[in-house]
Amino acid sequence: MSESNSSIASWPMSTWFAVISLTLGSFALISSELLPMAVLTPIAAELGVTEGAAGQAVTLTALFAGIAAPTVGLTSDYSVLLAARMLLGIAIGGFFALAGATVVRLVTIEDMGKGMSIVFMGLSAGLVVAPALATLIGEAFGWRVAFMAAAGCGFLALLLQAIFLPSVPATSATSVSSMLGLLKRPPVRVGLIVGLLFFGGEVSGFTFMRPYLETNGALNPTAIAAALLVLGLASLAGSAMAGVFADRALREGFGVTFLMLAFASLGLLALNSSYVAILVLAAAWGVAIGAGPVMTQTWMGRAAPDQLEGVGGLFLAVIQVGVTLGAIAGGIAVDFIGTSAPLYVTATCAVLAAVLIATQRTPRTNSQTSASALALAE
Repeated sequence: MSESNSSIASWPMSTWFAVISLTLGSFALISSELLPMAVLTPIAAELGVTEGAAGQAVTLTALFAGIAAPTVGLTSDYSVLLAARMLLGIAIGGFFALAGATVVRLVTIEDMGKGMSIVFMGLSAGLVVAPALATLIGEAFGWRVAFMAAAGCGFLALLLQAIFLPSVPATSATSVSSMLGLLKRPPVRVGLIVGLLFFGGEVSGFTFMRPYLETNGALNPTAIAAALLVLGLASLAGSAMAGVFADRALREGFGVTFLMLAFASLGLLALNSSYVAILVLAAAWGVAIGAGPVMTQTWMGRAAPDQLEGVGGLFLAVIQVGVTLGAIAGGIAVDFIGTSAPLYVTATCAVLAAVLIATQRTPRTNSQTSASALALAE
């Protein structure tokens, strides 16, 4: 990469367009992934399953938003819902497995945190649109219409990436043995464990937040939509701030992120139906989940700058395992214990992640390694 790409202020317009096209892609995929969280109650009621079972739609996310969303919008069968969500997961896994490697090749590893923060702002924007707007659309027109709207976003993202995203070839082939060999590196193992705790814990609580706020917070759908909107807007701020911390104080920023998630989940458990308190805690939760993916992806990139595709694949596998286990654990806890149980899972995972990261040193790469390992093929 040229020196003109070494800071965000000097990125050429072509780089900006490419990074923004990735941002729109993450927005479309995450919007589709998170829709069930906003309309969990009506989905469960109409399909004749428990809220815990309906929450498993989050574990089986589908190929791409443009195909999965209309499929789900037309279904009247729970098994079809799960099949469509399985397809979306393929697209989400592929996109985020390669996102880190692609961003590094566009802006260099020194600016990876800033680049990933912009890409993940699409994820945060999805948190704003999917839960909040889908709740309102679901109440007014039915939950199927919310899924159909997400289909249009998926096709638009596909078009923009085809226009603006350049070819970014891998620096070398990635084999199964080399990918598994990454597990011998302590920073990689730490990043995978932390990712498992963060994403698993966060999904466990967030998936069942609507039922919890309805039951324990005594909120109606409109009030819940507002709380989720605050959460989503805060996640945008979290993504933006994370870029600076990820490049300058990665370990410290990581620890603060986990502690903020623990504070938000424990605070919600202690709430006394104060709507102002709920909004404040939703904002804290949003900042944490906006910053977390940026921090985690940057950590993994710095842990293995010479095998970005491989470490990205490993990381995405761990994320999907975390999401799956988190949603399953939350679903079982809701059905057998109550709507507050998933938040205990979130708090526990966040505290464990904070303790683990506090014992580690930030993985570092030197400029020579970055230049040789990450240069674009001419």
